[in-house]
Amino acid sequence: MKEPIALQEIPRNSVFREGDVFVLFGELFGRGYATGLLEEARNAGMQIIGITVGRRNDDNTLRPLNADELSEAESRLGGKIINIPLMAGFDLDAPAGHPTPTDLLAGMTLAGWESDRLDWDYIEKCRQIATMRFTQALSEVMAVLDSMIGDGRNVFFAHTMAGGIPKAKVFLALANRIYKGTATRHMSSQALLDSDLGKLILQNFDEVSANTFGHLIDFSSAIRQRVEASGAQVRYTAYGYHGTGILIDSEYRWQTYTNYTQGYAKMRLESFAEKAWKAGIKATVYNCPEIRTNSSDVFTGIELPLIPLLLALKKEGGGEWAEQQWQACEALLTDGYTLDDAIAKIRTLQASDVMIPFYDFMAWPMPNSQAQADLTIGTSHEITKMHRDGKALISDHLSALVVEATGQLIFAASSAPIGPVLWLNHDVVAKRLNTSHARATTPTTIRQDDRQNTSQLEVV
Repeated sequence: MKEPIALQEIPRNSVFREGDVFVLFGELFGRGYATGLLEEARNAGMQIIGITVGRRNDDNTLRPLNADELSEAESRLGGKIINIPLMAGFDLDAPAGHPTPTDLLAGMTLAGWESDRLDWDYIEKCRQIATMRFTQALSEVMAVLDSMIGDGRNVFFAHTMAGGIPKAKVFLALANRIYKGTATRHMSSQALLDSDLGKLILQNFDEVSANTFGHLIDFSSAIRQRVEASGAQVRYTAYGYHGTGILIDSEYRWQTYTNYTQGYAKMRLESFAEKAWKAGIKATVYNCPEIRTNSSDVFTGIELPLIPLLLALKKEGGGEWAEQQWQACEALLTDGYTLDDAIAKIRTLQASDVMIPFYDFMAWPMPNSQAQADLTIGTSHEITKMHRDGKALISDHLSALVVEATGQLIFAASSAPIGPVLWLNHDVVAKRLNTSHARATTPTTIRQDDRQNTSQLEVV
């Protein structure tokens, strides 16, 4: 992509109705973008069908959900789950009796990880085993799904798979330095990517976040052809992140969190949508604004672009409801601080000479720098300290609003999608929220979801 293509007008659903089928291709865990899209499918009266990644036994074998797990997962989803494990990624796969890639990482230490080397021929064997396991299970899932979808019913496939970080102690220590470290604790993200450890992580990100979208489109072809032959329609969506247009100096400008290591996989995800689109398949990656999720919380500072959404709400004619959001957010700050104080800190960050090089869309995703990390992470800490309660943040309130708006926008826009890759910037998010809440008379109440350590299906 040479420039971000933004959704500019508020779309309307003209396809999906009661009795149609919504397939969530990714298990639902806690908070995340998918909850907003699911809410729209429920509101439309669609049948909800989901999948599971399964669970690992103590000996690392993959199994379906047991009765209690399945009941809990279906209650959370609000629909039927096809209980065939679809765990993506190759970090825990290996030839029988041999070490997994994660096992190989166990011996890496902070002292030697940069020089440690991996056997890439062996890693490729593990990747092939994992791909075969995943695609065989996917064939079984599609056979079951085919029997659940009658002719004449429109189908909405929502891909939500993302992540793929191997559970290696050395990476957890490095991540704290790369994404949270300042001053002497700062570490270059490029140093990670240049190492064998980093290359392995990037490959696994591709498998989980991107290649699964390609597999979904390919392995659902028989369902798609049958449904379309009956006169109904099929859509595919996926959640991307490729920076967001937010208000900077009273103009909507593209910006991004740095370093977003998964960015390479997100661009690969976009390429699958572009390939499908050229083949006449309506598949769209929606690049969504930054929010706080269970998985994105590792990236200190990723929440900062959320706060200017308050400015967009007013700019896009939010009126009384927008003012209520300002009041609700300001009430989260401790005595002596105002929203203007928080916004001033973000404006200072945005205008800094340190940040200007990172506004280059074509250079994305750029590696971090010492000065950039110190400024971004430092500003995040300063604004967090302005709150009354470190567990009740402005960014939580605004994240819930973004989830609501993106769910509405993606669901409706997918009726008549206009391209394979679209950006949902703060302007259209604000317009959608203002339109939805035009008659609101009380502040939005945001429920704080329990934060749990979730698997690879959290969307970032």
